[in-house]
This record gives sequence, C-alpha cells and structure tokens, in this order.
Amino acid sequence: MDGNGKAALGWMKGRTTRRSGALAAAAIAASLLGALGGCASGTDATSASESQAIQATARASATALPSWRDSKSRQDIVNFVERVTRQGSPDFVPPAERIAVFDNDGTLWSEHPLYFQYFFLLDQVKAAAPQHPEWKNDPAFKAIMANDIAGAAKEEKRLLSLIAQVSGGMTVDAYDKTIRNWLDTARHPTLNRRFTDLVYQPQLELMNYLRANGFKTFIVSGGTLEFMRPWSERVYGIPPEQVVGSTYGITYTMRDGQMTLVRGPKIEFINDGPGKPVGIYRHIGRRPILAVGNSDGDLQMLQYTMAGAGPRMAVLVHHDDAQREFAYDRKTSIGTLDKALDEAGKKGWTVISMKQDWSQIYPAARP
Repeated sequence: MDGNGKAALGWMKGRTTRRSGALAAAAIAASLLGALGGCASGTDATSASESQAIQATARASATALPSWRDSKSRQDIVNFVERVTRQGSPDFVPPAERIAVFDNDGTLWSEHPLYFQYFFLLDQVKAAAPQHPEWKNDPAFKAIMANDIAGAAKEEKRLLSLIAQVSGGMTVDAYDKTIRNWLDTARHPTLNRRFTDLVYQPQLELMNYLRANGFKTFIVSGGTLEFMRPWSERVYGIPPEQVVGSTYGITYTMRDGQMTLVRGPKIEFINDGPGKPVGIYRHIGRRPILAVGNSDGDLQMLQYTMAGAGPRMAVLVHHDDAQREFAYDRKTSIGTLDKALDEAGKKGWTVISMKQDWSQIYPAARP
C-alpha cells in the first residue's frame, strides 16, 4: 500500500462520529479501494519498468560483441553477465564484487612463436652488445645474435643472466621509456605488425562489454608489471593499477642527486600458475567471479575463481586457427593447454574456439 492509502486511512480515523455508521463504513471502503488501486498502479508501473530494463539489456546484449559469432560460447558469456547484473535476479552480484581477471599472453594478445616480452628482452641484449665484448663467446648470446630463439631458450640460465645485466640497475622511469619506444617500432617476426596491434578484437569487445555492465577488469599475467603497465590502459582500457604480474626487486635510492626507484637484477615474485591466486589476493583483495585464460599457467587462477560461493564463470581461449593466427594446445612449449583443457571438459567451463567463435581476430591494421 502506498503513502496515499495510509494517509486516507489516518484521515478516516480522525473524522468525527456525527456521521452515521453506514456512511462511515462506505467512506472507509471507498478509501480502502482507492488505496488498493494505488498499490496496483504502483505494481504495474514497477513491472513495466522492470520489463523495459530487461528489454534494454536484451537489446544491448544482442549488439554487444560484434566480432563474436552467435555461438554457445558467446551465449554463455552473455547469459552469465545478464544473470549477475539484473536487479531481482537470484544470481545478482553487487557491482563492487564484479571482478573479472584476464591472463595476457595468449588470452588478450598473441604469444607465438615467443612471448612478446621475450622479444623485447632479446632486442635489449642485442642493443647492449657493443658495451659487453665479454659476451662474444657466450652460447646464449651467440644464439640471440643468430636469431636462434630455440637455441637461446636452451641456454635459459645464461640468457637470464644476460637479461639481468641489461635491465638491472635502470630506474623505473628509464625502463618505462625503453618499453614505450620499443613498442612504437618493433614488429612481429612473421605477422609484420606492431605487437600492440596483435591484440584480439573479440577480447577488447568483451572487456568493454563487462565494464559497461559494472565489472572491474584486471590483467593477471605471468609477464612483469613493468612491461605491461606502460601500455595496458591505451590498448586494453585497463589502468596500470589494475595490472597484476611478476615483479623484479625495486629499491628506493639516491641517483644523480635525486631519490628514485631502481630495478634490481632478480625476479622477486612469479605471478604464474599457483602464483596467480596469490597475486590476486595481494593486489585485488577480492576473489574474481569471472576468469579468462588460455593455458595451464592459468589453471590455478580459474580454479581459485570457481571455488568461491555464488555465480562464477571460467573461460579458456583455445588456439585452433592456424590460418588467421596459430594453432596449438597440448604439444607446445609456449602456452601449453593440456591439464586446463581436461579440467574444462570435466567441469563444464566455457572453451572459446578462435576458429569457430570469432569472426575477426585482430583489429584493423594501423598505418
């Protein structure tokens, strides 16, 4: 009953008793009928409003994700988002708890034939070679200069030592500038496009769709924070404070008469595999309700997400499109998808087929 009905009843109780009982009863009945009519009108208006909201959501969902084919994977995602964002839904999740996490390599941009950050690091070693003549007999260095990626990978310890010598001791600002400059000019060895052009258009649309529905999107990657933060907001719309990644040691020290942050030579925390739930806990502080990955390195992140209470969703990107990108899963050293694929089948997680579910892989090429 609305306020008008309650006021009418109060008014009737305050009336004098000079009226006859029949008239008083009739007046009370009329008042009650008016009040009940008001309740019905309010309910109808509320129902109409809810119906309009549902229709608006349906229209928005129908036009969202234009680079996604009308497949089960797309429908799974849209249905989940509608369930957790619709007021009155038994699965409604408050906006503050709508946390979505995305792996980066192989999930938001390509990762073959080598993780893109490694291309950056190898180029840094090459650029520093004139200052390090002692490297000339190093097997890892020889492989790098011969563009022998497989050979360099076999010399992992020597390779990491070279990388540490190049980047350790740099200020964080100088390192940030180096990354930005490299991304402006470097190109993928086989696709011949800037690395930041090799992001997945359907995933850009998905992140925008989630944010439009009150989600907060995070990157949770095995790559380092320093490498991703300079460009994550420009490319993905994810600000640097919402990037969770592996970290090198950082010290606050005096340099050229000013206090500054300086990178150390060793990795302090590896945000991959079982490290991802730890990184989420440390940096985000909330368990995600949606997690998207593409490899066994993301398995624990998806498990951690699905272990919480309430509605949740785990998604894997399956690289099965050799024509438009790369095809690989169980038998690869970069982005291995084996155990996670098995668990997805057992637990009913959503598996995106790049070949079947995405009508477009990359955005239009920039000049």
